[in-house]
Amino acid sequence: MRLIKIKRKTIFRLSGLLVCVIILGVSTSTFAMQNYYNVGFSTGLTTSNLNVRSGPGTGYKIVTTIPKNQYIRVFAGVGDWYIVQVEGDYVGAVSKKYVKAIYPQTSSSGGTTNSSGTSNTGSTTTVSLSADEQEVFNLINQQRANNGLAALKVDSEVQRVARIKAQDMVNNNYFSHTSPTYGSPFDMLKSFKISYKSAGENIAGNNSNSAAVTAWMNSSGHKANILNSSFNYTGVGVVNGSQYGKIYVQMFIGK
Repeated sequence: MRLIKIKRKTIFRLSGLLVCVIILGVSTSTFAMQNYYNVGFSTGLTTSNLNVRSGPGTGYKIVTTIPKNQYIRVFAGVGDWYIVQVEGDYVGAVSKKYVKAIYPQTSSSGGTTNSSGTSNTGSTTTVSLSADEQEVFNLINQQRANNGLAALKVDSEVQRVARIKAQDMVNNNYFSHTSPTYGSPFDMLKSFKISYKSAGENIAGNNSNSAAVTAWMNSSGHKANILNSSFNYTGVGVVNGSQYGKIYVQMFIGK
């Protein structure tokens, strides 16, 4: 057998070359970057149990799993996936075919009850209201103007929560300030990261926008929320489909 002797300096040179080759191989690798696109809604509803993954594809690891009929916040689309935020502040990607879009941003005699409370400011941006929501919003501000109060402004996040609450009432067939999904109005505002100095909620079931507001104004508790000078922002959710015809949720906050 023939022995080959290699000097230590030669070994170092060879190992150095090997390292350079490995680094070169890594540095010349390329990856395809998928493009993000805007979606026309900010809230989705899962239509089945759904895995949230760390990236837009089944090859990415599962971050968490969310049950059917769970509301999720949708930020953008990537191919056939949505980038979302779910309960527990998990952010990840879900397959868009298992998500139902709720509340498109470009959308077009019953019971009433009210609730009010205080706690400890949220952001405001322009938000589109449906025709029903806009009418209720205008009627409420007319009542405030008639009583010498400043008009309420729409807070985009409070608006979103009011819509979700109204839809939750229709989906789960209940009429109460306490949601089986989200708890009290104040629990719900907190879970959606909305801060405030004071807050309140009016709910109604009716088939007429003006009749719903009239019913509120004929009730001392509801009227007190509408004419509360400490409230300066609001959100109005109106959803069809209840036994009353429509469900109305108006949330108020003071900043």
